[in-house]
Amino acid sequence: MRKDCGGGAAMTASTSPLSFPCVDAKPFVATLVALSLVMAIWQLQPYEYLLSSSSCTLPPKSPSSASPYLKQKIASFSASISSTPQTNSSSSSSSPSLKQKMESFSSTNTSIPRVSPRSSLNTDPNLRTFRSYGSAASLFVLMGAYRGGPTTFAIVGLASKPTHVFGKPWFKCEWVPNSSSSSAIRTKAYKILPDWGYGRVYTVVVVNCTFSIVPNADNAGGKLFVNAYYSPSPRRYEKFLALEESPGSYNKSLFNPPYKYDYLYCGSSLYGDLSSSRIREWLAYHAHFFGPKSHFVFHDAGGVSPAVRAVLDPWVKLGRATVQDIRAQAEYDGYYYNQFLVVNDCLHRYRHAANWTFYFDVDEYIYLPDGRTLEKVLGDLSKYTQFTIEQNPMSSALCVKDPNEDYSREWGFEKLVFRNSITGVRRDRKYAIQAKNAFATGVHMSENVIGPTTHKTESIIRYYHYHNSINVLGEPCREFVQMPVKGNVTWYEKIPYAYDDNMKRLADKIKRFEELTIGHLRSNDTHTAKTT
Repeated sequence: MRKDCGGGAAMTASTSPLSFPCVDAKPFVATLVALSLVMAIWQLQPYEYLLSSSSCTLPPKSPSSASPYLKQKIASFSASISSTPQTNSSSSSSSPSLKQKMESFSSTNTSIPRVSPRSSLNTDPNLRTFRSYGSAASLFVLMGAYRGGPTTFAIVGLASKPTHVFGKPWFKCEWVPNSSSSSAIRTKAYKILPDWGYGRVYTVVVVNCTFSIVPNADNAGGKLFVNAYYSPSPRRYEKFLALEESPGSYNKSLFNPPYKYDYLYCGSSLYGDLSSSRIREWLAYHAHFFGPKSHFVFHDAGGVSPAVRAVLDPWVKLGRATVQDIRAQAEYDGYYYNQFLVVNDCLHRYRHAANWTFYFDVDEYIYLPDGRTLEKVLGDLSKYTQFTIEQNPMSSALCVKDPNEDYSREWGFEKLVFRNSITGVRRDRKYAIQAKNAFATGVHMSENVIGPTTHKTESIIRYYHYHNSINVLGEPCREFVQMPVKGNVTWYEKIPYAYDDNMKRLADKIKRFEELTIGHLRSNDTHTAKTT
């Protein structure tokens, strides 16, 4: 019914001094009551712990969970206000404003730093309070999630090291199918910490989810969710989407041989100032060594400069190499540019891509003594899941003094021909693995495999290690010595070196192979690589 302001018989009756002829009293009173209630709740906030059902409940640590009782009251009152009938245009416009104020108040309240509520009641100067701001490390940092077989998945990432060292976090996996006719399935995950305690603020975590039935068996697609729990209690956790499979993407045959490659190289993080010449030589040598059915995966942690990129690009264009940009890992303080994270991600990303996966660095060269072939060596080692490789440590500075040689035209492994001859010393090994039988891995070997490992390989396969040569941007020959008499050693910095030209004798063959393989893909890159 319309109400008009103005004279009339109805308005001439006795009127109270407090009446407002132009205002509908009900919405006005409701608004006033609402504001009063909000102010009352605000004033009662410090005493919330006295009003709760349990006086021992500690205030929440996370801002997102602050004052649940308060937020519940505000939400309840907001709903009641929004359901109040409106009688005119004036009152209907005032309610949204009130709701906005309450929503603003609620969001502001959740960001208030949490302190013990007792601190507002106790004036004891010796009672200390603790205010928390932000977080020191994430509960979990996802790098990649991969299907490792019909029923198993691997989620690779980083996590707060103190949480895993001193706490008991755990994980649970859930597969949610796209098909409405299928139900979600869940399983408790198994976690692996493969970095041998080397982690810093962050440690590497590989989460294995193995289900009792095949997820996505109908190939309708679905999503893999992971719950990451802060402690043994299931009440506090973070849920995130780890992997999504599109309809038709599940292919069971991918998990069985024959695989796409015979051999795969998983490289550690490339960082610092790297010599493009040494990278060029290394890749040409191993592309020849492993043959056409091989692939190289590099990880750029800041070390792939324009010059290095120029020597990698021809192999990338040819489909022989992949360069992954992982520079964002610098935000997370892990061991040595997150080496352990990178090798585990590569393991699971390419788990069923090759028969053998090799792990070694770009200043190390695999070598087969006595004219052996790689196929024959690995055939003999096929009964092992993993084998390690002993090194031949080489000088990265000593070269033979020969006035007739143009050292600037020789490759690094062609002129660095002095091998450390000290024996009986334990040195780091590198390794190869049948990735299908590994759940996690390390830098020098894996401790999470199915099947045997052998270390007795020194007579059939070794690697030459030109330590630190990759970081010398100019001429690697920095010390020249006379050719030693056969059988004699050359002493340098109190270390005996023996002359070893096994790699030198392969140089010409590798250069011809490089020219035939990628010569047509290289333009001005050759000059850049030679001068770096």
